This record gives sequence, C-alpha cells and structure tokens, in this order.
Amino acid sequence: MAKKTEDKLNYKQAVRSLKEQGPGRLYLLWGPEDYLREYYVGELKKLCLPDGEESFSLKRMNGPELDPQELQQAIDAVPFLSERSFVELRGIDLNHIKDADKIQAVLSDIPDYCTVAFIQSADFEPDGRLKLIKGLRNLGQEIQFTRQNQGDLINWLAKRFAALGKGLEIEAAQRLIFVSGDLMNRLIPEVEKVAAFAKGDKVTVSDVDAVANHIPEAVIFEMTEQISQKKFNLALSTLAELMADKNNEPIPMLAMLGTQMRRLYASKLAQERQLGTKYVMETCACKYDFQATKLLQAARGYTLSQLIRAVELCSEGDYRLKSSGEDGREVLKEIVVRIAAGESNAKSQ
Repeated sequence: MAKKTEDKLNYKQAVRSLKEQGPGRLYLLWGPEDYLREYYVGELKKLCLPDGEESFSLKRMNGPELDPQELQQAIDAVPFLSERSFVELRGIDLNHIKDADKIQAVLSDIPDYCTVAFIQSADFEPDGRLKLIKGLRNLGQEIQFTRQNQGDLINWLAKRFAALGKGLEIEAAQRLIFVSGDLMNRLIPEVEKVAAFAKGDKVTVSDVDAVANHIPEAVIFEMTEQISQKKFNLALSTLAELMADKNNEPIPMLAMLGTQMRRLYASKLAQERQLGTKYVMETCACKYDFQATKLLQAARGYTLSQLIRAVELCSEGDYRLKSSGEDGREVLKEIVVRIAAGESNAKSQ
C-alpha cells in the first residue's frame, strides 16, 4: 500500500539558484504543480530574453513529435538583439518520440548562447529507462515541480487571500486544501470564490464549505466519515450527489472508495498497534498531517473486521464492473450500502 514519497521541490532555492548561476543550456521541466512550473519558465525567459515574448530570439515548437532538423535550426539560430536565444518545446512526448538518437545528438551540442527547455504537461512523467531521458538528465537540468508542503502552501494561500483583503484561519486553509486539492492553479479560482463570499474579515471553514468546489476524492472521504459517524442517510445523500455528476464514472469512483477504505484499514491497524500519525502518513501516502489525523478519527467508527470486508467489497465490485454488464452506479450504491450496514469479514471475527 505504501507509496514512494516524492522529494519536495524547494522552489525558492531553485529560483534563487537560477538567478545566481544564470540560465543553463538544457532543461527538462515536469511535474504536477504547473503553476510553479510556469512561474519558473517566466523567470528563465526573463534572464534569456530581456525583450520578453516578442523577442526574435524566442523559438517555439509544439509536440507531440519533434523533427531533429527543425530543432537543430532553432538551436543554431544566432540571437537577435539579445545575448541569448531561447527554444521553448512543449507537449513533446519524450517517452515515445521518433528519432530519439538524432535528437539526443542535437542536444549534446547546444551553443553557449542558447537555452533549450522541454516544458512538459502536468500529467507527464519521464521514463528513466529510456536512453533519451538518461541523456537529457546527463546533459541538462531536470526539475520536477512537485506539490508544495503544507506550510508553504498555507502561506501561499494566506498571501492570495490577503491580496483580496481577507485573513485566513488555519483550519479554513486546511479545509480548502482538503476539499479542492493541493494544486495551485486549481486553488486560485477557489480562493477568489471564497474571498468574494466571505462576509467577515477572516475566511472560515464554513465559508470554504459554502462555495469551494469539492473534488471527488474529498467527497468520498467525507462519505466514509459520515458512515463512521453513523450518519447513513447523509452518506447516501452524498453518494447521490456524486453520481448525479455525469463526469463521475463508476469505475474511478469505486477505485477512489477502495483506496479510502484501505487507508482507513491501515489507520485502524495503526490505532490498535499505537503506531501514530507518522506511520499513517507514510503508509497511506498522506501529503499533510491533518489528512492523517482525519483518517485516524474516521477509523474509530469502524471495526477492523468491517474495514477488511469493505476492502473486499471494493475489490469484488471492481471485478464485477470490469467483467459484467451490470449497471455501474447500482453496483457502487450497493457496495456503499453494504459498508454502511457494517458487513464484517467472517475470518477475522
């Protein structure tokens, strides 16, 4: 169950190093935190292109394919009215690209005056087994723009709300991250909505709950909390709201529910063995300590046997959805009802 914890990017240090050392020749920029990635690209461009986006020394190429000859021509182009040129490459599918050897050969001989940046989409992850990826890492700088840690993200939220004339309670910040996710570009419109709605000087948890968009993972988490608190009608109402959104397909929702029940099972084990919050964070891949705390609180409302059975039900349901013609929404509803009814694993009793 445990996932490898990604190393958090020290973004301030990355920008500071860029400004102190100046731009390099080759960059591979990727990771889910696209807000920070684009900000970094902006800082990189400022150093390379004093005239900004209108500079004749800016060359753009979009994927998914990349022609080695076109890349060579862009790299060889002498800067015009600037000391450096900047080659911006977006959407290149580096994991499945043609002519990888030719492209690597071109990248191995970038002139001193040129900066080449592969700027990848938020869902891209380089395949480190590939020769081209290994070559990029050896020839240039790779920066993975990870989700930010709890303190940095809350500080950033506080600054965004302050710019809109609002203070921010710590609990409200945690709640916003929990219900709307922890990616900055996703949070920006939520900050604006919540700040416009809040009547007081400080944003509260109730303000967040009133207008912030709730991602499906957060709604499923809340549904399992409601079941643990014996609020069964409310849990079924929450499920009905989830299923009313046609964008929420049964198989992904069931996968999220299965993940949540496994996390609750791990949290219950942690409680019984007195392993603490740190164990839950590591085992359940929690990014923030308040998430682990919520898991431990919710786990108290279940027995270990019930959680074992809940994990089994989700696994069985996944098989049913993928191997039969059953109505996926009805299967999902059935599983939630059986979890709420407190079905137990006979072997563990």
